[in-house]
Amino acid sequence: MNNRDAQKLLTHLYQKGVASALAETCLPRCLPKDAPEGRTLILGAGKAAAEMAKVAAQNLSGDISGLVVTRYGHGVDEAIPKFEVIEAAHPVPDAMSLEAAARMLALTATLGPKDRLVFLASGGGSSLLASPASGLAFEAKQALMRHLLHSGATIHDINCVRRHLSTIKGGRLALAAGDAEVFTYVISDVPGDSIHDVASGPTVADPTSLADARAVIIRYGAPDPAAVLELLSRKENETPSESPRKWHTHLVANASDCLTAAEKAATAKGLKVINLGPDLEGEARELGTAHARLALERRDSGVPTLILSGGETTVSVKNPSGAGGRNMEYALGLTIGLRGAEGIHALAADTDGIDGSEDAAGAFLHPDTLTRASASGLLAQAMLDNNLSYRFFAGLDDLLVTGPTRTNVNDFRAILVNPPEE
Repeated sequence: MNNRDAQKLLTHLYQKGVASALAETCLPRCLPKDAPEGRTLILGAGKAAAEMAKVAAQNLSGDISGLVVTRYGHGVDEAIPKFEVIEAAHPVPDAMSLEAAARMLALTATLGPKDRLVFLASGGGSSLLASPASGLAFEAKQALMRHLLHSGATIHDINCVRRHLSTIKGGRLALAAGDAEVFTYVISDVPGDSIHDVASGPTVADPTSLADARAVIIRYGAPDPAAVLELLSRKENETPSESPRKWHTHLVANASDCLTAAEKAATAKGLKVINLGPDLEGEARELGTAHARLALERRDSGVPTLILSGGETTVSVKNPSGAGGRNMEYALGLTIGLRGAEGIHALAADTDGIDGSEDAAGAFLHPDTLTRASASGLLAQAMLDNNLSYRFFAGLDDLLVTGPTRTNVNDFRAILVNPPEE
């Protein structure tokens, strides 16, 4: 199979996976069929928030209105009646993140016991809702988030700190709803589907504690560790650990759904599928190296095979001016590990359509990737060491560019071994 056909097949599998997690596919069946005596306030945060709001507005009855915040460029094309969509920054919050959080807290405070709060949570919501704890300047929280995002800390660790330094995350938005019933609908982008980690759980209980958050800072540091640790010792910054009976939570889509859809499509193409699961974590380049070994083992079998995996890897940033997200870093690690082996093609991409802060979802690699790179003066190992994976694959015209998908179930990785000829 040539490179063009391999890219076409891998893109098809990616699209099948992403489609399984679109709000129009997964949300309607989960929404309540009844309407409350009072009104329904729909709030949401995340890269899928605008699309989820559109679907919710089409399927819920009664007196409904809402406000959601999504990443810049991830809104919907048409206006949603009685809804406002705010766009804000990701992965580090900006002034619009502050505005969105303040307005949501104010709207929630108007709810009464006959009203209902519906919260739509998806990946990216942690950055899009910013309401720093008392005593923490917004600029200081921005600096802390930048530090943790570059430190190699897992998303679980980062969101633990976020929840304990916020007045909206970690169940606090639900607390602001008072006696109103609270329904939370989640498109999960976190390994293990820990609901409290999706958008840092504004409307769900938090199983982590201040002590857990302090342990993260002790391990990974902070721009001003003493000040952060002091804030994480204040009792008022502890999050609610239990959910009242009026809080209801529903997982509507996750990475497992995405991989299952891709696996079904691959099987229909005659491929044997090895599904490594939706929860893989670790350093991106190291996982790429490990998967290269697995792909080489499978190549020797001669069986047309697809190796699938999901999850959320990490990147320890050595070059602050680098370019490329965790999927491209994984892909470059995989490229180096394969050493130009024949019969192996791959795609690593983020299901939200944006890998890191660049304009591409991810990258393809092929048996001739290293040869073409060398001819273009692109030094694979040096560029990996300097976190320049985006520039590497852009220089080869091997990026996957989709634009925002308006969903997010984390990373999608597919390695095609011994592909059948079309």
